[in-house]
Amino acid sequence: MDPSYKARKEAFVSNLAGGTILEINAVSLVAPASIFVWSVLQSRLSFFTPYSPAALVADFFLNVLGILFATTVYSSAPWVLNLLLISPAVLLLFNQPSFRAQQKAKPPRASTVGKDASKQPPSESSSSLPIHPFLTTYRGAMMIITCIAILAVDFRIFPRRFAKVENWGTSLMDLGVGSFVFSGGVVSARSGLKRQSTNSTAKRTLAQRLASSMRHSIPLLVLGLIRLYSVKGLDYAEHVTEYGVHWNFFFTLGLLPPFVEIFDALYALIPSYEILSLAIAVLYQVALESTDLKSYILVSPRGPDLLSKNREGIFSFLGYLAIFLCGRATGMRVIPRGTSASTPPSQARKNVLLSLAAQTLLWTGLFALNSTYALGYGANIPVSRRLANMPYVLWVSAFNNAQLLLFCLAETLFFPSVHRATGKDGERERTAFATSRIMAAFNRNGLALFLIANLLTGAVNLGFNTLDMSTAQAVGVLVGYAAVVTGVAVGLDCADVKLTL
Repeated sequence: MDPSYKARKEAFVSNLAGGTILEINAVSLVAPASIFVWSVLQSRLSFFTPYSPAALVADFFLNVLGILFATTVYSSAPWVLNLLLISPAVLLLFNQPSFRAQQKAKPPRASTVGKDASKQPPSESSSSLPIHPFLTTYRGAMMIITCIAILAVDFRIFPRRFAKVENWGTSLMDLGVGSFVFSGGVVSARSGLKRQSTNSTAKRTLAQRLASSMRHSIPLLVLGLIRLYSVKGLDYAEHVTEYGVHWNFFFTLGLLPPFVEIFDALYALIPSYEILSLAIAVLYQVALESTDLKSYILVSPRGPDLLSKNREGIFSFLGYLAIFLCGRATGMRVIPRGTSASTPPSQARKNVLLSLAAQTLLWTGLFALNSTYALGYGANIPVSRRLANMPYVLWVSAFNNAQLLLFCLAETLFFPSVHRATGKDGERERTAFATSRIMAAFNRNGLALFLIANLLTGAVNLGFNTLDMSTAQAVGVLVGYAAVVTGVAVGLDCADVKLTL
């Protein structure tokens, strides 16, 4: 890469201050708004069943391009985009008051729905751990916005206030990194719940579980090494203060499994992942405030040792571990069916909604007390993704619980037959009927698609001068990139391929 252009690229993503949380929420609301439109079309008109080419295009425009446009051409007017999305759906609701999908349309056959729902092994469709469309949608939307942002940030059409901040502040991409980890924690709760139900944990020692978790970590650590050597070998532009000289996000992801196993062991003594998460966040924040750790991470000269060169990635791992445990806590509450002889399905779903609402309020309240003066009672500690400090952990947890609440509300309102199912008979078909095929595809191979998106991002940056492209050129490249990533996701899903890293 040309040295002068590399310097411009690095300067383009450096020393940024971020934007407001209100604007970030407005942009992020486009994903639930798109799902609202999708749900109205599907529940009233069975628009996406069967899944024709026209349905695929509409799905792509709603759930992929909607997010792309929110972060680029509509970045200065996200509320306008939300209004443009929701208005036609509201009109359709008034014109089609009956639930055609529930009353007239039969659920689709297994052969016509996304493989993510119809090809699950029997254990995944048990009565205690059902498939939740709102979780699939949440994970799919998070993956889509992540894949879009990692390339869009290299274009001027992507506002600098959405890119990662240098030291203090909030931005869309800062939130995306934490949300990626949080969603991983939500999904990990399923394996924890299975182990609890079968009591298999008692049959394996901590050492055995650590060894097993390391086998899952090795592929991610290898990807981290590949990214490290490719970036250095190609002289690719990099933002050193993001994670350090050698560290990258794959190393953070790769080290999470063994540490989570340790906290799973502590869960037997302190049966609350929320408390365990807060304990990590509080102790880390105390260390930042009462020692020289904060100044060491942010302003200390980089020494020759590996710790000094990679201090951002190493110490921020504590914050990401806390975020992962927060996600696991949420997953433990919302994944089980929750029905019993005294709890009918409708009440179980109300309990899930109330739990998500309570957690949203709890984490939001703690965030306000931590990051503002809060009428004189708050700590007023600024958010720092670079440190992954306590305000950052609380912000990510509050946001993701709120997103889950919105997706769960949409599913509950438009597809009540999903949560009313008491067994696995017909549940897969109902679940697939209530799930966007594209969202299911992104959810099914999320980590593999993240890797593919990183490779495509590198190829685009090596092949194009992204800094000097016009708005039309940038939109064209980004739409093409989004179409390729989506095509790979849907193609893998159609071929019933799940790539496990």
